[in-house]
Parts: sequence; C-alpha cells; structure tokens
Amino acid sequence: MKLLFDQNLSRKLSLRLSDLFPGSTHVIEIGLEHRPDAEIWLYAKQGAFVLVTADTDFGAFVREKGFPPKVVLLANCNYPTRIAAELLQTNAIRLRDFETGNTGLLVLRPR
Repeated sequence: MKLLFDQNLSRKLSLRLSDLFPGSTHVIEIGLEHRPDAEIWLYAKQGAFVLVTADTDFGAFVREKGFPPKVVLLANCNYPTRIAAELLQTNAIRLRDFETGNTGLLVLRPR
C-alpha cells in the first residue's frame, strides 16, 4: 500500500512511515504542492495511491466521484507530526483492510 500525503501534512510522514508503507510520497516530493485538489486526486488515482489528508474537501470527492483513490482523513489534524505518524502506524492493519474494502473514506482520530 502506497500513501500520498497531501500538502497540509508534514513531508516527514513519508519518510517516517516508509517501512510500513513503501513507495509512499508527499505532494511536495513530486511537485504537486499548491496544485488544485483535482490534480492531486488524479495523481493518486493514476498512481494507485491511498490519499492521506487533513482536508475535508477530499471526503466530498469520494462522495461525488467514488473511488479510487481511497482517502484517509486525519480528522482535526492540529496535532504534531509524531502523533499523525503514530496514528497511521497503530492503524496499519485497519488501513490495509480499508485498502481492499468497499468504502472510499476512512476517518482517523487520535484518542
């Protein structure tokens, strides 16, 4: 499973999570920073990424356009990068199930 981290999340996440999610990247690393959501959505779809974001607009994309790509929304993501990384690490099995499941949006919140 490859994750594509949106610009509203730290670019450090792709490095911190590379052991669990090889091939993951951040939009900055591929030149998509400050690009419209539609372009990021299309890149994720064409590259078979699961899009990880704190932007609720991508939830609307899933409702309107369906999936792929699937979207993981880090809800109320005003927490440090370390917490975001831990949230994704502790939900790794859930993320893998989500990737193969029948839903397009997964919302994660720290406890």
